[in-house]
Amino acid sequence: MTEKLVLIGAGGKMGVRSAANLARTDFEVAHVEISEVGRTRLKDAVGVDCVDIDTAMEGAEVILLAVPDAAIKAVAAAIIDKVPSGAMVICLDVAGPFAGHLPKRDDVTYFVTHPCHPPIYNDEKTEAGRKDYFGGIAAEQGIVNALMQGPEDHYALGEKVGRAIYAPVARSHRVTVEQMALLEPGLSETVCASLLDVMREAMDEVVRRGVPKEAARDFLLGHMNILGAVIFEEVDGVFSDACNKAIEFGKPALMRDDWKRVFEPDEIVASIQRIT
Repeated sequence: MTEKLVLIGAGGKMGVRSAANLARTDFEVAHVEISEVGRTRLKDAVGVDCVDIDTAMEGAEVILLAVPDAAIKAVAAAIIDKVPSGAMVICLDVAGPFAGHLPKRDDVTYFVTHPCHPPIYNDEKTEAGRKDYFGGIAAEQGIVNALMQGPEDHYALGEKVGRAIYAPVARSHRVTVEQMALLEPGLSETVCASLLDVMREAMDEVVRRGVPKEAARDFLLGHMNILGAVIFEEVDGVFSDACNKAIEFGKPALMRDDWKRVFEPDEIVASIQRIT
């Protein structure tokens, strides 16, 4: 069965990525892009032309919003009256939907799909796979999906779109909108990105104190690899007594006692408000 999909923001960063992968599927895709620069970018990258929004919406079954978080509210409001009854609107990030930026429309399905990105520990055999850090090109990755509103049987269609635009997909996970917000911004950005930024600052600090930069980088990335493999149970191993002692004294020096508060509902709401 061929479903008609409208890709809004087709000439943007995620729009072009999505368009390229959708071109390999059986979806009938109508591309919408208001920017002349974006239309040219899409044409050069994927070889397709854009159509106007009214033409695109005729018979549409899926409307994919490939637009920035801060634009979701305005874009969704501008197109919602054109969305056919029973169609599905898909967002690529949970921030806008979680913040309540999707218009009230009980006869429209709202779905969110987001990539996990290729994992550090994988068995990619090709150079392209090993160098595909973002995903959607050659490396397998997981995805997370949330059916925000709409009939249960619409979940399969939303997941099909997620598997298409983020291909190749190794695993697909179903979560709620609230759980997705815990994953991002909570887990991936507030915690992971912040701590990685701290690790980069730490590397720069030992370089400032005289360690050659290449030595510091090799040492840090190598230890991230083996320490991460043990912590995330990729290998069956244990830390040395010295390492355990360093962790025991290091965590209080680096982390506030109440750091897990970043996952409290009010903190997640505040973080998403800042994003959107």
